[in-house]
Amino acid sequence: MALVNGLLLCLACCFVSPSLGVIVPDKMRETKTHTSLKEDTLNFLVLGDWGGLPVTPYHTAVELAIAKQMGSTAETLNSQFTLALGDNFYFDGVKNVEDKRFAETYETVFSASALDTPWYFIAGNHDHNGNVSAEIAYTDKLNRWKFPDYYYNLKFNVGTDSSVEIILIDTILLCGNSDHDFLHQAPKPHTTKKSQQIAADQWAWIEQTLAASKANYIIVGGHYPVYSVAEHGSTDCLVNQLFPLLHQYRVQAYICGHDHNLQHIEVAAKNWTTEYFVVGSANFIEDSQKHINTVPPGSLKYYWADTSKLGGFGTFQLSDGAMTFRFIDATNGQTLHTQTMSPVNDR
Repeated sequence: MALVNGLLLCLACCFVSPSLGVIVPDKMRETKTHTSLKEDTLNFLVLGDWGGLPVTPYHTAVELAIAKQMGSTAETLNSQFTLALGDNFYFDGVKNVEDKRFAETYETVFSASALDTPWYFIAGNHDHNGNVSAEIAYTDKLNRWKFPDYYYNLKFNVGTDSSVEIILIDTILLCGNSDHDFLHQAPKPHTTKKSQQIAADQWAWIEQTLAASKANYIIVGGHYPVYSVAEHGSTDCLVNQLFPLLHQYRVQAYICGHDHNLQHIEVAAKNWTTEYFVVGSANFIEDSQKHINTVPPGSLKYYWADTSKLGGFGTFQLSDGAMTFRFIDATNGQTLHTQTMSPVNDR
């Protein structure tokens, strides 16, 4: 099993900003989580937009199917952890660390023994409608719940010669909240000096972290998509500011949710190709290609939004020689789509 070293949890002091509809940290502090694995391979799961319902039974049929199949897939893969990409609690997050949604929407649903591994969380727009600091504080209440700060990074050694760095960011603090998700509004730009400074600090941290990384594989995860063909579409803020960094620093994959389907978009720029995966169908499925003409021509490699099925999630498998991502159908456990990425050995 994994050997976990030096877990540093740093919680930010916060205040509520009614104008943004988010919990804004009073001071954002860099948080690093260093994890060392002595394994020939590194296997883990990815899901987004899984956050149930605010009324009884506090989950959806899709979420239940996702949890059941994730348990089976985790056991087969010997999955070592899970990445959860926001919208953890529909529709308005949680109120405090005693909120029953933690138990009703998460603990009793994702209860398979193979899922009793670390879960690393970030916040989505619906979480920012509530109390994200409570989600962060829940790290001290449940052993597998890992939410050390609004943004943070994870480092893993894989096999004898490879490593991966996973950089998890808060795209709502970067780009603004989108009000109510189902109105399909674009994020509203920050209007206060404080929120603008918080965004600037995170942008600086992202570039510093990317520039310093020596990992063979880099994955960046956020809630909002950089590119999406679906109902919400691409996020201008991320296209303008994150996209250049992903290609400059040769990031293999960007993973996200927000749109409630599965997408693989592949974009080449600056002599580098980054794979963009939308993994947002763990609670609702939405069949829309409203923004199909707004992504780079020929970039859409896969799209899935089968409303007759029960959602999907993703898996990563890493070895010294390759990193493979798969979309998994929660209805039957079948692989829907596969993409393999090569390591970078000269950072």
